Amino acid sequence: MTSDDDVVTIDDIKRARDIIMASPLKVRKTPLLKNMTSYFPELDPSLNLNMKLESLQSTGSFKIRGVANQMASLPEEVKSGEKKLITMSAGNYGKAFAYTLDKLSLSGLCLMPLTAPSSRIALIKSFGVSVEQCPSAELTSEVNRYVQKENYLFYHSFDDARLIAGYGSVALEILEDDVRPDVVVVCCGGGGLVSGVAAGIRQSGLTDCRIYAVEPEGSRTMYESFRKGEPVTMAVNSVATGLSPPYAGNLTYRCCRKYVEDVILVSDEEILTCMSRLFDIGLKAEPSGCAAMAAILNNKIPDVAGENVVVLITGSNVTLSEMSSYIK
Repeated sequence: MTSDDDVVTIDDIKRARDIIMASPLKVRKTPLLKNMTSYFPELDPSLNLNMKLESLQSTGSFKIRGVANQMASLPEEVKSGEKKLITMSAGNYGKAFAYTLDKLSLSGLCLMPLTAPSSRIALIKSFGVSVEQCPSAELTSEVNRYVQKENYLFYHSFDDARLIAGYGSVALEILEDDVRPDVVVVCCGGGGLVSGVAAGIRQSGLTDCRIYAVEPEGSRTMYESFRKGEPVTMAVNSVATGLSPPYAGNLTYRCCRKYVEDVILVSDEEILTCMSRLFDIGLKAEPSGCAAMAAILNNKIPDVAGENVVVLITGSNVTLSEMSSYIK
């Protein structure tokens, strides 16, 4: 199944899983809720819905899986303090990045878009990582300036094979829970998670499993990349700020083109309605965390009747005040 053009192999994913589960960062095997269709009367009852709750992961999202693998082999110049790490993130990667640096007693800088929630900014600062904000379109150039002039080392928040391999551990857990999915639905921002999950599922032998990426309508970088045939950069805007990087990654685009069936779009209204529906059944999810489920609830995934479907709920980093402003 694997070939020379694979971004990550199943062996990479298995090694990453061993690394992150042995990590002191307390990465968890998250629960898979099975047979959840009856909780959502709007769904076709023949669909078998299973929900993977990465929202219950340590740091509140799947990101810690990738970061634990990414930082398992830090360069000596970083360990010694000769260089500091820099990243860019709208929130959840930045939280996992800051949490990890705090555990390792290292300092770093996180560049965040102007749209990043203030609660995320405060949280990242609380771990001792500096934060600077700038417009989304300027994030990359600002990172480059720090790397070239301030002796920082850049760790990418989504377009990194070590991250993708770490995220692939989610796929291994799904299969170990005796679920043989026909369809897997995953939110997509930069595409790291869906790349890892898709590679893990397909390279484990489920070659007929259809994997769908879900993006907000206002932040459709992977969607437009699929249509253009190459990664694109564009202006983005969505309530799901964690799914709104200004460009698609080169590695994640390659992986998605190979293993992802299609990219599905959902509106901000559909995302927030889904957030409310999940809350009604006792599940807390941030807007970015429930985009994939929004696609399921709005019947946007084709041919799911009678199928075994797994949907990822990817994050719960939302405050009560934010939830009350989102859910009317």
